[in-house]
Amino acid sequence: MISFNYETDFDLPNENEMSTWISNVIVSENCREGEINYIFCSDDYLHDINVKYLDHDTLTDIISFDYSVGKELHGDVYISIDRVKDNAVDFNVDFVEEIKRVMVHGVLHYCGYKDKSIEDKSVMRTKEDFYIKQLS
Repeated sequence: MISFNYETDFDLPNENEMSTWISNVIVSENCREGEINYIFCSDDYLHDINVKYLDHDTLTDIISFDYSVGKELHGDVYISIDRVKDNAVDFNVDFVEEIKRVMVHGVLHYCGYKDKSIEDKSVMRTKEDFYIKQLS
């Protein structure tokens, strides 16, 4: 089950469509959907989590906590709306495209994809682009 939670003044348009899209990504990656919570928040909210749980004193657009059991995906995906807005400007893309990117990015981590090396980042970006096009 995919749920959307809001800790900031933001509402995800088309929650049902987005939920179905993420569910389809999970199935396409040969995984099973467990409980995945998206939490949309501010920079300050996510920064506090970053410091408290990851000991990183930086701003970020997304933090995902993975509680998956094998191929059954469970987790909490925290997304800073402030960072997504800024990143959309920096990357010269539409806000909606950038929010889709970070949403699918989080679930792709649960599917086993990494983004630490240049090669891993390339694979992750290719997957993100593929699934964003599936929704368009």
